[in-house]
Amino acid sequence: MDFSLILAYALDWANLLLRWAHVITAIAWVGSSFYFVWLDNTLTKPQDPALLDKGVGGELWAVHGGGFYNPQKYLGAPPKLPENLHWFYWESYSTWLTGFALFTVLYLFNAGTFLIDQSVHHWSPLAAIHAALGFLAGFWLIYDLICRTLGRGPNGDKIVGAAIFIVVVFASWLACQLFAGRAAFLLVGAMMATAMSANVFFWIIPGQRKVVAAMRAGEPVDPVHGQRGKQRSVHNTYFTLPVLFAMLSNHYGWAYSHAHNWLVLVLIMLAGALIRQFFVARHKTEVAGTRAPWGWAAAGVAVLLGVAIWLAPKPAPVSAAPAGAGPVVETAASLRPQVEAIVAQRCALCHNANLANKGVALHTPELVTQHAQAIYQQVVVLKAMPMNNATQITDAERDLIGRWFKLQGQPQP
Repeated sequence: MDFSLILAYALDWANLLLRWAHVITAIAWVGSSFYFVWLDNTLTKPQDPALLDKGVGGELWAVHGGGFYNPQKYLGAPPKLPENLHWFYWESYSTWLTGFALFTVLYLFNAGTFLIDQSVHHWSPLAAIHAALGFLAGFWLIYDLICRTLGRGPNGDKIVGAAIFIVVVFASWLACQLFAGRAAFLLVGAMMATAMSANVFFWIIPGQRKVVAAMRAGEPVDPVHGQRGKQRSVHNTYFTLPVLFAMLSNHYGWAYSHAHNWLVLVLIMLAGALIRQFFVARHKTEVAGTRAPWGWAAAGVAVLLGVAIWLAPKPAPVSAAPAGAGPVVETAASLRPQVEAIVAQRCALCHNANLANKGVALHTPELVTQHAQAIYQQVVVLKAMPMNNATQITDAERDLIGRWFKLQGQPQP
């Protein structure tokens, strides 16, 4: 068997298994993160004097799976630390490791295909790889510097939040000027996810270890570790929904292929952060018995609705028929020669008798008919193909393929 075919098959399996593992670990990380944010915001002051005497500042009663749970949070150090203390960090590390491995297999290993769109920026695969890795490391270094230098004072958190937002907007714009739209969206999500995991690795867990070590040694605990860990944990929860959108965006070509794709990315991520703020604030209002902060959710939905209206496809202009001529009636048969010519020019380069990517060949009229549904889905609906529009298919050609597909099966005049 041809070695290139074996390698392609092996990479497909690596893609499948790494993607599967990445989703599983991400669910575990996001789930535990959301749970603890919810728990922190819904704890109530205990009424039992014995708990207050032990230093318990908040507790919660919950029922799940037929059992009752009573988590308690100590304001300071508990009287005695148990030997079996559970740490939440491998969910984060595993998510980043599987994600970076998947990014390497799919994007870095195929940089010429997935990272580069020559109509966006003309450069070599090696340069694109270095730039992509630079985004991951560079964002973390800038973000960490902002947190360490601007987070002081009564308005420190707001200043840090504004500075991070500006950096994310600039990084989104820059990524869309350098990389293929699909890769740019994913890369922005990956750089934020890298910062999230780095927060756990460099600040949250080390701070917790120092606190535990001081408690076991009977020494006073420096509150700065808790403050830093809390700051980074809050950032992580607001990064989550934007990152999830960026990771899922490669299925939606109408978003990343837009002329102002960087703004599309920023606005949808902003909507995610606003909606996340609603849920965080709602946890607090549930405990206080006050009105739910629906304004945050409404703002997020309004942004999404605005983007949807902005990106809505415009109706194709209707060309006037020549004077004296009857109305032009399109049929699948009348459009078929044009569709076959488009497919031959734009698609058959990678889908032919010698190179049938993903098992799809489109070099004959019969094969075009056989794969009509897939062509419509990938070319017209998702706009995912041709990959990074390498063959420069036009919007008019996509529209023509869409009309041809919809006319199939209809009665012909």
